[in-house]
Order: sequence, then structure tokens, then C-alpha cells
Amino acid sequence: MSKYENDVKQLLTLIGGKENIDAVSHCMTRMRFVLNDPSKANEKEIAKIPSVKGTFTQAGQYQVIIGNDVSVFYNEFTNYAGIEGVSKDAVKNAAQTNQNIAQRIMGALGEIFAPIIPALICGGLILGFRNIIGEIYFFNNGTATLTQLYPFWMGVYNFLWIIGEAIFHLLPVGIVWSITKKMGTTQILGIVLGLTLVSPQLLNGFAVSSTSVSDIPKWDFGFIQIDMIGYQGQVIAAMMAGFVLVYLEKFFKKHCPEVISMIVVPFCSLVPAVIIAHTIVGPIGWSIGNFIGDIVYSGLTSNIRILFAAIFGFVYAPIVMTGLHHMTNAIDTQLVTLYGGTMLWPMIALSNIAQGSAVLAMIVLQKKNERAEQINVPACISCYLGVTEPALFGVNLKYIFPLICGMIGSAIAAVISIGFGVEAVSIGVGGLPGILSIFSQYWGKFLLAMAAAIIVPFVLTIVVGKKKLPVSEILGEAKEKTVKEQTDFVETLSENVQQKEESIADVHELCAILSGQVISIEEVEDDVFSQKIMGDGIAFEPSDEIVVAPCDATISVVMDDSKHACGMTLSNGMEILIHIGINTVHMNGDGFEAFVKAGDKVKRGQPLIQFSKEKIAKSGYSDTTMLIVTEMGNAKELQFHTNINAQAGKTVVAEF
Repeated sequence: MSKYENDVKQLLTLIGGKENIDAVSHCMTRMRFVLNDPSKANEKEIAKIPSVKGTFTQAGQYQVIIGNDVSVFYNEFTNYAGIEGVSKDAVKNAAQTNQNIAQRIMGALGEIFAPIIPALICGGLILGFRNIIGEIYFFNNGTATLTQLYPFWMGVYNFLWIIGEAIFHLLPVGIVWSITKKMGTTQILGIVLGLTLVSPQLLNGFAVSSTSVSDIPKWDFGFIQIDMIGYQGQVIAAMMAGFVLVYLEKFFKKHCPEVISMIVVPFCSLVPAVIIAHTIVGPIGWSIGNFIGDIVYSGLTSNIRILFAAIFGFVYAPIVMTGLHHMTNAIDTQLVTLYGGTMLWPMIALSNIAQGSAVLAMIVLQKKNERAEQINVPACISCYLGVTEPALFGVNLKYIFPLICGMIGSAIAAVISIGFGVEAVSIGVGGLPGILSIFSQYWGKFLLAMAAAIIVPFVLTIVVGKKKLPVSEILGEAKEKTVKEQTDFVETLSENVQQKEESIADVHELCAILSGQVISIEEVEDDVFSQKIMGDGIAFEPSDEIVVAPCDATISVVMDDSKHACGMTLSNGMEILIHIGINTVHMNGDGFEAFVKAGDKVKRGQPLIQFSKEKIAKSGYSDTTMLIVTEMGNAKELQFHTNINAQAGKTVVAEF
């Protein structure tokens, strides 16, 4: 009997059978499926399979988290199912064909905004802080601000504006760059096009509404005049201009001889794109953006604003699950551009809090269910900090009633927020820290809305959960060991004894696997790692390109095709995973070279894998490298050291 025979059989049945699988592949930790009918996958039962650590859907792929043994599991699965695995790129392409046009558009929109959102959040916090020190009359009986009393704070107020201006006024530069990056065209051309949209020679886009038509400067070509208007803060216009550039460049690359492409393609792409941007798509995009912003603003300020808020608050969580929520980033940005603030974003932050509160109630209900708590606790924390997907897909959607309770609480909180006219300076950190981006004059009212978003879902979920949640889910299912499990236990025990006899020297610390900055695992931009689904650990922002062994150990697995990850086993039974980059599995080994293979015994500081930072960057991926403890073994406590500059093989980064 193979190691995962029972689990493989269960997964194939629960995923809808062989006929429901369009394509399947795997990376270092996950099985990646493209399903013909995703609704046939029984997520609740799949999550109960012993070797499954979690499931989620991303970009049309149904992903099942297995762990370090995923390659073994994958081989057993494909052999049993009688299907052939395909490359990661083939799975990705199949997933795209499995999406409808709306999903593709929203997916593209999400990929465009994803690299920009950290800057928008930072800008929102900065504008919020400037508002506190420069706009709120805290002193002299409510007649003076901090900046009016102290030159230092006035200096801080003025200095911080260079960041705020760079983020919000020059936003089109980031948008066009992100589009060219996503579409695989020349990014510097995108940056140049973006800069032409916000050139200081043009009338600032924020000043257009207060400038008479006769005073708008123009380019005079004799037979035609073109308004010299900038597109500062404009989203739709910048996106349209970016796609014009992308398709022009792709057209000329396809039809231009290679020998002259370096000269012809950039010129024939950029110049027409700039002309079209300022004469056609720019004005059209400006009008579309203003129209969308005006419609949403009318809904937020009209006589039906309470109904609008209730509906938006109630449906926002399901919108997140469809991916359509990415559109709100563009709408929020447009509202800030038009009206100097947004009433939409506070409701989004409240929805995050409400779903997190529903998970908090599940933590209380399932406090005796250890397996559930491993998912509930990190999902709740991430949700309160603005990342809702683990809570939505891992907990609330699984049981349904917490999702509904969270939606009800979100609707009530949204009504309170809109009823009091709560406004944010910009997009900010979602969840509980969201108050930092709210105009300070609305803090008290937003706190009231936050209280509703915390209390209502929590109480409702507790009440409903006590009636609806099965006893097995509350206490955890007590699964008796099968004969196979008992046999496996004996075999594993024997193997551990043998490994103990043959093991290399015991260790009590892990050293840096790379030279560079050590960051906490929560900062990694991949939920499987940041939410500690695979286990606790740390990450490295590398300054070199050779991964070394963190201690004396035995290599347990190396990804043969992609070479971007490996697993190790220590003499005390601890298992660790080293994963180079995020989504670098799609590079199929290009830029990676492994120096070890499974079964090799290595010493601390011994080179394991070499990678190319340049190739990872050109492929559009991050080179952040993770060191994850997937099994503790005999270790009792584990302490990581972060926020330090480490030297590979020498700096201690973990002790146990």
C-alpha cells in the first residue's frame, strides 16, 4: 500500500472525479487543479483529509495545500487517477480559459493594482497624519493646530507632502508602469508615457475644475488645438493610455524585423501612444472616471444613501470572493481625486472587521477543536488587519452562517458610517488599523461603526453557531486509527530510530540561509506563508544569490524541475522548508541551479541552491526567500530573530 493511497482516493472522489480535472500540476507545497466544474469540489470534506492542510482558489486554480511531501502525493495521485500532469504554465493557461470575461477583467485589474496598493496605503496613512497635525484644532481652546504652534511640526507637515504628492498626483505613472509589467512589454516606455500624463508643463488635473475653459493652455498646431491638461490622480484615463501603448508595442514587435526593432518599436509605440493619450483616450477616460465617481458619490450622498450603504455593506464580502472588489480601488482613487476623500473605503474596512469578528466567534465556539483553531486564529488576525481571504475561504464560507452573520454586521456598520458621513483621506490599511486613514473629525463616529462591526457579527455567530454547528465541529472529530495508520506509525517509529542512530550532530539553532535583511514571515506577500499555513518561519530579502544550509541536516526533497525549493530534516526530527521567491515555480528552473539532492547530508553553510536575482526580477516575481519550520520534531520552543542584517551561514536567526 502506498503512503497516501487512502488520501489520494478520497481527494479524487471529493474533487469530482477524473472527468472533472482539466489540468493538474504542483509546486513545492500545493497541488494545483483546473476543474471543469469547480462547484463539484467538496471543500468541506477535502479539508478533513489527513494530509490536506488547506484549500483555496486563486486565478482560476483550485489549490490543495499538502506540504513538503507534495511531489510524492502528486505522483501517487496522477498514477491512481490515470492522468498526466502538465507544466505550471499549461495549468495557468487552462485556468484562464476556465474564467468568464468578467473574472478575466477583474483578475487583470487586480494584477494591475496589486503592486500599487502598498504605495496607496502608505499615502493614505501619511495624509491622515498630516490631517491630524495640520487640520485639527486641538490647542488653545480649539483655535490652533499643532503646526501653527510649533515650526517643527509645520516642517514635518510640508515635508510629508512630497510623498503624498508623489503617490496621488503622479499615480498615472505607477498605473501605466504596472500595465506594461503585467503585459510583458517595455516598462520604461510605460514610465515615460505616465510621466507625459503628469508633466509640469500641463495644467494640473486637480486644478481643471476651478479653471475657466478660456484659461486652459493649449498646443496650437495651426489646424487644430489640443488642451494641455494633466491627468494627475486619474485612474481610468491612465489605464486606457497604458493599454494603447502595450498593444502598439506588441503590434510593431510582431511586424518589425528584428535587426531594426530596437530603434523602430520604441519610437513607433511611444510617440503615437502619447498622441492618442492626450487627444482621444485621455479625455474619454477622464469622462468615464468622472461619470463613475459621480454615480457612486451620488449614491453615497443622496436620499437613498442608507439603502445604498446597507446593500454595499451586505454584499461586499461576496464581492471579494468573486474578485470584483478590485474595481473599488479605482473608484476610491477617483473619489479622492474628485472630492478630496472617499466614503466608500470606510465601509470596506468595516466589512473586513465584521468578517473577522465572525471568525472570532468561531474561535470561541471551536476552542476545543485543535484542527479548526489552527485555521481560525491566523484567519481572524489577518482579517482584522485587512486581509480577508483566509477568513472568507477558510472559515466563514465553509460553514456559511458566519459569513451571513458577518454580512449583517457589515451592513449595520456601513449604515452608521454613511449616516454620519464618515470619510477617509484615501485607501488605507483595512480592518482595525483603518481608523488611521479616517479624517480625524470622524473618528468617534467611525469607532461607533467599528463597535457594530465587532459586536453584531460576534453575537450573531455565537447564537446561531450553538444551534447549527455540529458537535463534531465543536469538539473536533475523534478519528480512530486505521490498521494502515497503525502500521505507518510503527514504520515511522522504526525509521526515526534508524535515523537517530545514523544522524549527524544534534543542533539547537538555525543560521541565515542568505545574506541580507531578515523579515518576519507575516510580511511575505503570499498568504500560504504569511498566514503560517505551512508553519512558522522567517523570510530573507537577499543581497546574494547562493542559499546555504542553516545547520547540519539531511536533504529530504529538492524540486527537480523548478529547483526553487528544498526540504531538510534535522537530527531531532525537525523539518524545514526553504522556498526561493514567490511564484517562482512558474520559471520552471530557469535561473536556478541545485547543488544537492535528496538523501545528501549537509553541513551548516554548505551551498544548496544558486539563483539569479536578475532573472527572477525580469520574470516579474519577488526573490523574497522563506525559511519555514514545517514540523517541530523534538524541539519544544522556537524563537526567530527578525529585522536584522544577516550573513549567510554565520548569523543565528532561530534558536530552539
